[in-house]
Amino acid sequence: MRSSRGVVVARYVLLTVLAALFLLPFYVLLRNAFSTPQQMAAAQWQWIPDNHSLDNLRALFANDSVRMGRSVVNSAVVAVVRTVATVAVSAMAGYGLARIENRLSKIILGMTLLTLMVPAAVTFIPSFVMVSSLGWISTLRGLIIPVLFSAFATFLFRQYFLGFPKELEEAAFIDGAGYWRTFWRIVMPNTFGICAAIGAITFIGPGTPSCGRC
Repeated sequence: MRSSRGVVVARYVLLTVLAALFLLPFYVLLRNAFSTPQQMAAAQWQWIPDNHSLDNLRALFANDSVRMGRSVVNSAVVAVVRTVATVAVSAMAGYGLARIENRLSKIILGMTLLTLMVPAAVTFIPSFVMVSSLGWISTLRGLIIPVLFSAFATFLFRQYFLGFPKELEEAAFIDGAGYWRTFWRIVMPNTFGICAAIGAITFIGPGTPSCGRC
């Protein structure tokens, strides 16, 4: 009993140390944001500077060449819209591939998985050319629309829906609901876990910075 308790304590200590190491860079960024150049370059490190200064942030947001305020708003809009749209599109695609079983769906699934084997660098220039031909350079559309579909998210949703109990859907079909209503009223309310996971991955994941720089 004591040995098992000691193992648990050791695990928590190890996880705490690892968490502190992962959070250290974020702390340094936050500390430097409120420090003067002299404090950042000082030979003696101070975990908490004596005099907090907002001059760095004021200079950053006052710089017209950087336009940090607009950049923050654009990043927030792109991240939120792209996350919500990617989850919705990938969920519908994954549900269709999981429930509509025919030869065509297998071909589409195979083509979807093949796209995961293509490095992002290969599609970098074609994506830019496509967005440029549509006139979406320096627009939010150029940052959002080209990355709405995610083969990785679609595959994860498909695997999740394969294990989803069909009895719930069959009960909805008996009550007269179609695929569309069953999907949104029965299936999606029970997919919070997978939606949260894919949403987090999409939100923090890279977009296409060259396709529509705002």
